[in-house]
Amino acid sequence: MSKVKDLTVDELRLLIEQMVEHKLVELFGDPDEGLELREEVKARLRRSTSRECKGVQGIPAKEVAKNLGLEW
Repeated sequence: MSKVKDLTVDELRLLIEQMVEHKLVELFGDPDEGLELREEVKARLRRSTSRECKGVQGIPAKEVAKNLGLEW
């Protein structure tokens, strides 16, 4: 079993992020739990997954952010 003192900064950061996320879900739950995806959303996810499996690359997040006028 690892001890906190043995973790790298990145490992500790990841651990903290996971614990915060876990606690938030525990406290507030998942607001989308039990909801159904619309058929058009399911179709988009299937197309996206299919392209990814074939090795087709999508638009990089940095480029999407830039197109929306956001800083990445």
